[in-house]
Amino acid sequence: MSTFARPELIATPEWLADQLGRPDVRVLDVRWRPDGTGAAAFAAGHIPSAAYIDWRAELIEAESAEAGPGLRLAGPDRIAAAMARAGIGDGTSLVIYDDSIGLYATRAWWSLRVYGFESARVLDGGLPAWIGEGRPLSNASYPPAPAVFTPRANPRMRLATADVRALLGSPDVLLIDARAAAEYRGLEGNSRRLGHIPGAINVAVGSMHVPGTQRLRDGAELRGFLLKANVARGRRIVAYDGAGVAAAKLAFVLTLLGYEDVAVYDGGWSEWGDRLDLPVDR
Repeated sequence: MSTFARPELIATPEWLADQLGRPDVRVLDVRWRPDGTGAAAFAAGHIPSAAYIDWRAELIEAESAEAGPGLRLAGPDRIAAAMARAGIGDGTSLVIYDDSIGLYATRAWWSLRVYGFESARVLDGGLPAWIGEGRPLSNASYPPAPAVFTPRANPRMRLATADVRALLGSPDVLLIDARAAAEYRGLEGNSRRLGHIPGAINVAVGSMHVPGTQRLRDGAELRGFLLKANVARGRRIVAYDGAGVAAAKLAFVLTLLGYEDVAVYDGGWSEWGDRLDLPVDR
């Protein structure tokens, strides 16, 4: 982890195994399944002492959870309630994991950071890396100790459609589209219009992992990859994808590498592409 500028944001399975049992360390399982069986997967086996939340239902606006692809971040009261249910409070050190190349873990990481929770790490490689090292699983579930989280919103980390529109053409802002190249180029997609936000460059997050694994590439490799894509430092970065999941993963990687002032447009292309009054490039 020493190859990253912010190693305190990521955890190896070895590091997590050494921390288990500490009263100030919590582990959060955010595995998600479209058919709603994420909780069942947790019950069948999880990292010992982990709590489970359904990020799709608990960390986004209730109306977005029930309708379409929009995944707008929930308000502070809803976030605080989810944290309390998982036993995560002010002063807690948290490790988040999933089994989907960190997409949901980093979305949860970003969601909490928007509200001022800074002491969260993402487990590199997720549950597959934990299991691959022969580490134990548990099917026990215990009520978490009472905890209180006090949200402190950081509005620069999250942008709405109007915010992004106001930034178009600014030389101080870099828009990054984290979707697959075919969607960025307007060759496929599910919105009313295809293409990308004008001025955005394309950096697909799927290429940031060691082939055949869910672990991130070495920091030097990632920095070279981003520089080749013209992701330079010194500008405000706004990441988006279809609905803010891959964008949150990109925001995590950029922050891990030491990029500053990184925001996520969580409405993403699901909102922008459906708005006929907004400009589109293909």
